[in-house]
Amino acid sequence: MAITLTERAAEEVARVKESQSFDETMSLRVGVAGGGCSGFSYSLKFDNEFDAERDSRFDFHGVSVVVDKKSSLYLDGTTIDWHDGLDRRGFTFENPNAVKSCGCGSSFQA
Repeated sequence: MAITLTERAAEEVARVKESQSFDETMSLRVGVAGGGCSGFSYSLKFDNEFDAERDSRFDFHGVSVVVDKKSSLYLDGTTIDWHDGLDRRGFTFENPNAVKSCGCGSSFQA
């Protein structure tokens, strides 16, 4: 499996979907794009598109997650979590494929 979405992250995704009045068919698309201070950056967005030939779909705690197969190569084994505390707030990525990441955690080298 390419990624794991924790229960806490799934709850936050569901909260955002509800607050934006997205329908149930809307998925969280997770990807990797070139850029960022370390070479690659993580991408999260809501999307209704799904192509079975180029995407994989997962369900975590009632949240549909879509990952394109190219991004899956860089995200295999990654855990996405949600933090909401004094020290940090937002989604975090624990990526075993990252050999180096930036201080903010939003970009990495593979």
